[in-house]
Amino acid sequence: MDREALQAQLADPEWRIDNLYRVIDKYGQVVQFERNAPQRRLAADLHYLNLILKARQLGFSTLILLLALDRCLFNTNFSAGLVADTEANAQDLLNRIEFAYEGLPEALRRAVPVKNRNLSLMEFENGSSVRVGVSLRSKTLNFVHVSEYGKICARNPEKAREILTGTLNTFARKQLGFIESTAEGRSGDFYNKCQNGLRRQAEGRKPGLMDWKVHFFPWMEDEAYTLSRDEFGRKFRPDEVAYFEKLLAEGIRLERPQMRWYASKWTEQGDDMMREYPTTPEEAFASTKDGAYFGKQVRALRARKEVGDFPFEPRTPVNTFWDLGIDDSTAIWLHQEIAGRHCFIEYFESSGEGLSFYLAWLERWRAQRGAVFGRHFGPHDLDHRRMGENVYTLRRAAADAGYLFTVVPKTSNKLSSIERARGLLPKCRFAMPGCEKGLEHLESYSRDWNERDGVWRTHPRHDEHSHCADAFMTFADGYRQKPEEDLNAPKVKRRAFV
Repeated sequence: MDREALQAQLADPEWRIDNLYRVIDKYGQVVQFERNAPQRRLAADLHYLNLILKARQLGFSTLILLLALDRCLFNTNFSAGLVADTEANAQDLLNRIEFAYEGLPEALRRAVPVKNRNLSLMEFENGSSVRVGVSLRSKTLNFVHVSEYGKICARNPEKAREILTGTLNTFARKQLGFIESTAEGRSGDFYNKCQNGLRRQAEGRKPGLMDWKVHFFPWMEDEAYTLSRDEFGRKFRPDEVAYFEKLLAEGIRLERPQMRWYASKWTEQGDDMMREYPTTPEEAFASTKDGAYFGKQVRALRARKEVGDFPFEPRTPVNTFWDLGIDDSTAIWLHQEIAGRHCFIEYFESSGEGLSFYLAWLERWRAQRGAVFGRHFGPHDLDHRRMGENVYTLRRAAADAGYLFTVVPKTSNKLSSIERARGLLPKCRFAMPGCEKGLEHLESYSRDWNERDGVWRTHPRHDEHSHCADAFMTFADGYRQKPEEDLNAPKVKRRAFV
């Protein structure tokens, strides 16, 4: 090949990606990288800010790493930043970039030699660099890649917030950004970004300059995900047949070899299948979040159609279950018991407000629906005294307004309350849309994550999901208790809350 033709090829970034770089494939073999079909589809549909919701093992991390290296080598003073969930994984990203660089033709390495290499930085003589970490804040970047952001949001919300406020604010307008991850529950910034992008797509709107464009890649994108009849070695189970028929009704047709692969993988992965190998974006977030206390129970309720548009029964008393926030959120579940079933009809939360605000909200809710209140259950905080012109407890203040509370004693073992709530959830029904936010909180309420040891702790995390879960545990711990006799003692003129 003559020099002019070679220069033309090197000037073409598409040619460079498919011809210059060597990587280690999923079988541990050193091979020349060539984009697969999903990677080509992503490259053809790039936006400035790209959010990749995906099944496992489709090769997007490898592609994005090579894009970062390629831009550093063929541009001067180009800064790329790569973020992972742990320091070890961040260093692995840099090791993979170094491996691809070392496999380049010697002439290219001589043209752009490495100036500096340490655990978090690979710097080139042309002024370009690749920096890695669990968050990057200090330097303006031209290229950003955040790997497994869904898991970061689920396991370490503080780290996710640092990435959101730090890393995602470091790169200039009209530069390339990538967030790629499998899904991890129905909360956190990754979930919110995905929902915003999917909603925009459903409405037929193009992403703006500062919007994250969602690229969804289901498991069927990998042509290797197939099995022959002999490799499968059995018949499809009834639940597998029902699932494939459901997909067909939704316009998703699978080939027989794909069905066999999916069925085999489903047997192996169990409840995690939809998260790790989703067929649709909705499926990706349907699986239980790792470490979640109530995720499997809520998912089972959804599968049994116990979450939906259920009518309100105005003749049945409405009970309320509270968690009180002093400096943070107060949460209230509204409940009816109908034919032995616990029907939750509304969830409400707010913060920074006094007791009168929540009682006024209940009064408006009751008036709008013609409801009759039954019993009100609150945590031990109701008996905390509040100083003022008169020394009052919150329970006495509520009684003055006509709301007589049963105080549920503080449990000595939080995990016992969680187990009681787990045991009651299968007997519950949740009305939509009134309980939508509350149900998302319950699904996301989880154990705390031990960052040092990389394991889930035995105790729950205190976060934005805790108040809703604590209010539900007020129900689990207190609903079968008999009303306390002293609650009927105060005979105080009812105050109006408006």
